[in-house]
Parts: sequence; C-alpha cells; structure tokens
Amino acid sequence: MAAGRAGSNPPTARANRARKALHRARIGLRRSAVDYFRGGGSDWLPLVGLLLTVPALAVGTLLVPVWFAPEALVLPIIAGGLLLRPASLLLLYAGSAAAMIVESASLGPYEDGAGRVTPGTVLVVAIAGLSGLIVAQFRSRVGVPWRRGGTMLFDLRERLRVQSKLPKLPAGWHREMALRPAGGQSFSGDFVVAARTGRRNRTLEVVLTDVSGKGMDAASRALLLSGAFGGLLGSLPPHAFLPGANAYLLRQDWQEGFATSVHLVLDLDSGDYELFSAGHVPALQLHAGSGKWEEQAAQGPLLGVYGGAHFDPLKGRLRAGDVLMLFTDGLVEAPERELDDGLDRLMGEADRYVASSFHGAAWHLIETVARDVNDDRALLLICRD
Repeated sequence: MAAGRAGSNPPTARANRARKALHRARIGLRRSAVDYFRGGGSDWLPLVGLLLTVPALAVGTLLVPVWFAPEALVLPIIAGGLLLRPASLLLLYAGSAAAMIVESASLGPYEDGAGRVTPGTVLVVAIAGLSGLIVAQFRSRVGVPWRRGGTMLFDLRERLRVQSKLPKLPAGWHREMALRPAGGQSFSGDFVVAARTGRRNRTLEVVLTDVSGKGMDAASRALLLSGAFGGLLGSLPPHAFLPGANAYLLRQDWQEGFATSVHLVLDLDSGDYELFSAGHVPALQLHAGSGKWEEQAAQGPLLGVYGGAHFDPLKGRLRAGDVLMLFTDGLVEAPERELDDGLDRLMGEADRYVASSFHGAAWHLIETVARDVNDDRALLLICRD
C-alpha cells in the first residue's frame, strides 16, 4: 500500500502544479486585458494585428484592385492612430509605406489605368498618417487613452450630477432642482452642493455656485470646486463657509478664477433661514399670505477676487405655503434684457405653478424663461407645504 501511495503522488502533484500554472496564466491574461483597456498595458497585440492587416490589404490590391483600392491602407493607419502609442505607430507607418512601394512597383505606372498608386493616393495616406500621429502625440501628452477618454468624461459628468443631488427633506417640505448647460452640452459651470447638518440633521445647507465661463470651459473648474465645496459644507460653521471657499479659490490662482455663490442655511423645524451671498443674483421668496414675490438679496463680494472678504447674512422665514427660489444669472440675465426684467418674467411665469405647489416647476421654468439662452442655467426650489 505504501508503494501504491508513493506511485500515485507524482501524478497528483503534477496535476496540482498544472492547475496552479493554468490559474496563474489566466490571472495574468486577465490583468493584461484590464491594463490594456485602462490604457496602462502594452499595445503589442493591436500593433501585431494591424501589421498583419497591411500585407493582407496589399495582397488584395494586387489581386483584386477593383475591390481593394490602394487607398485602403488608410484603414489600419486610422485605427493605429486610435489604438497605438506614437513609437508603435511609426512601425505601422513603415509597414504601410513598404506595402505602398510594393503596390506601386507591381501595378505599374498610374497612367496605365484605374487601381494604380497615384500621387493622390500617396497624399491621402500621408495626410491620414499625419493626423493619426498628431492624435497619438496629444493622447500621449494628456495621458488618457482613447479607450478610457470617453468613459472618464462620462464618469466626471456623473460625479458632478451625483454631487448636485439634494438630500431628502422631512414631511412638509418639497425641493427640486434643474440644471441646463450652455449650448446643450453635458457639462455645466453651475453646480449645487447640499447636506443635512446640525443637531439631528434638522438643518439644510445648500450652496448654488456659478463659475466664471460657461459650458466645457467652466466644467473642469466646476468639478474641482464642487468637490472642495462639498468637503467644506458641514465641516465649517455656516458663517465660515463662504470665507473658506473664497480662500480656496484664491489659492488656485486661476487666470479666470472668480465665481458667484449663494449659501442657504434653513432650519427645517422653524423655517428660519440665513442667506449668504458672494456676488450672486438675489433669491426670490413667495409669501403665501400676500401672494407676492420678494427679492432676498444678501450682500457680499465675488469669490476669488480678494482675501479677507466678509459676507453678511440675510435672515428670513419660510412659513406654510411659502416658496424660495435660488437660481443663477443665466436664468434672468441676457445681453438684450435687464436683470429686473428677467426677474419680473421669472416671477410672472412662476405664478402659474402656485396651484400645483410648484411640483415639477423647476424644469418647466427654465424651459419657459431661458430656453434659448446661451449660458449655463440652474434653478432650485424649496417649498414649505
């Protein structure tokens, strides 16, 4: 029995080693694939595939020039511009140039008929190659591969959208928000950060900010500031938030680095609020008792202009049926329209939603008041039922 056990051990050990080797190979292949699609892996696999495509196209051109024109070599060149690094791309270009030389020599002078390598063919392939090399060089400098570039932009947009979500409010309160970037883009220079703070989370703090610029130009700064402001919100006392945000913005030393902001601190039990403003357009409050709108304009300088700025709060109260609107200047300002005219128009349109308690009003107000305005627009509604 001992001999039998001794004789059966080696096959079992070999099988275990084989399973471990297969597992390591599988893990290595998976890691290589993940690294490649993240942009950190080697590009030898697409390089080999494209290099094999070049002679296949050349053979097709020599055998069936009607279906495989010499200009078909731009296909692997364009794909290489998207897939390969600049050094690998040069190898692909060398292979394509060699294939074109072979085609030209085998097919004869271009005066002999169609399907020949003409000066126009060389020009088209050369322009495609130069364009691909420029794209590859730019991508290499930025450090974002094409496989992850679009995904990264999508992730950034979703992060900005998640950070702009308003927290749930207790019974008796309604809130909603709408954001519209300039030019129908996916990124906006307007953003909102909000949190429930204070004792038992009975205080709502909301910050609506309008970064200088618009659309994609302001989106990167808006993303950075939204993360920073979200970290400051709730970590600092309400009266210290805008001074802290102003100091942070000054440290960035941006050439176009100013922003306007409004900070609302609302007690969800009593309805009392404080409104801090940094050069922002006034808020609007609907008093249910009188049915009239009132401007709520706190005073304060722009963020990112000078240090030591002081921001005085404006105090008010939201009673049953009252509504408070916070918005950015893109909603009420336009080159051909004064601020007062924009505020009057917004109040006039908002009166239509009094009967519906302003449910679903934020999006409709932007579409009605500033649908075709080429500026970022944001509107926040807080209603006490």
